Amino acid sequence: MAGLTRGGDDSGGSLAWKKRLQQGNPMARATVPLGRILGIPINLDYSWFLIFGLLTWMLAGNYYPKEFPHWTPAMYWVTGAATALLLFASVLLHELGHALVALRSNIPVRSITLFIFGGVAQIGAEPLTPKAEFLIAIAGPAVSLALALLFNVLQPALAGIEPLLGLVKYLAYINLALAVFNLIPGFPLDGGRVFRSIVWAATKDMRRATLIAANTGRFFGFLFIFSGVWRALSGDLGGLWIAFVGWFLENAASAQVHQVAFQGLLAGHTASQAMSSHCPSVAPDIKLQQLVDEHVLGGGRRCFLVVQGGQTLGMMTLHRIKEVPRSQWASTTAATVMHPMRELKSIGPRTDLWAALQLLDRDGVNQLPVMEGDLVVGMLSRDDVISFLGTMQELGPATTRQIA
Repeated sequence: MAGLTRGGDDSGGSLAWKKRLQQGNPMARATVPLGRILGIPINLDYSWFLIFGLLTWMLAGNYYPKEFPHWTPAMYWVTGAATALLLFASVLLHELGHALVALRSNIPVRSITLFIFGGVAQIGAEPLTPKAEFLIAIAGPAVSLALALLFNVLQPALAGIEPLLGLVKYLAYINLALAVFNLIPGFPLDGGRVFRSIVWAATKDMRRATLIAANTGRFFGFLFIFSGVWRALSGDLGGLWIAFVGWFLENAASAQVHQVAFQGLLAGHTASQAMSSHCPSVAPDIKLQQLVDEHVLGGGRRCFLVVQGGQTLGMMTLHRIKEVPRSQWASTTAATVMHPMRELKSIGPRTDLWAALQLLDRDGVNQLPVMEGDLVVGMLSRDDVISFLGTMQELGPATTRQIA
């Protein structure tokens, strides 16, 4: 599996998004960096090692012995491991197909991560048009189809070298399967995004198109779960994997439905309505130990503006404090470890609240200064958005729009 991620009144959806807000970007967990291609960070999720081992074991213990029964055990394992590696290289090329088209559409690509289900390219914004969405989504399956054709064409030339012939035959098959699977018209698969682009073009309503495509994705997820469980109960244990893929697809599609509902709750609201205007100021020469004793432990604060002579120099957070060894707190000043204002991203008080939330998620930060000109008028954090959401739900649907 490969794909893209982008950066109402349903209580389950609201709870799910409260959890996500508290956790930050779900794709930001620890990964193994592999380097950069075209400036795009390439990462390896730790779950990849599990699927690499299972796939190598399956190929060496089952697939290749059936196809080539006269090989030595070592040849089965070497060819199996090489095939697994080239499969993930194919997945990487699939994701690079998405990424290149996104870059051509002036959409930033944050990273590509290989994980247990294949790979995912994280792009920094939604496409602005149905055409851009279609081209970005179709690029991945097009690469996989091209690879399937390439590996198929190579087979006659490698007929006399069985390990290489077996490898390209499997890669031709699996790349074709990858393309076909990803073209299933259910969000968040590539086919679901193609489907969304078509519905978007027809309805001129992206949110409606997203809901339709995501609910279609849920349908296919349940279909995979039912089919997989049925096959497993019939004695085919491979059905468990199909059911697992269906569970993953249904969860991803459900999350998208909840995201649309959550976005609808925040629509029309601005950062100034949710921000906290009580961000205490501290002097640049205050020691970290005093800051912790008097303001963090004593006042429960987690964020501070470093101000001198009426000018805001920077911002202090608990994360910056924790970067300093505790033994140095008594001698380290706030000015030494603060985030300088010139390096901080900020938003205006009239910034759309959903756009501000996406900025928090994209940059992996917990709060953003809200500035009017050179003046800091407040701070917006994930907790502020959660609190604002809770207030809207308490007021009820008849009154939430009156806040805007």
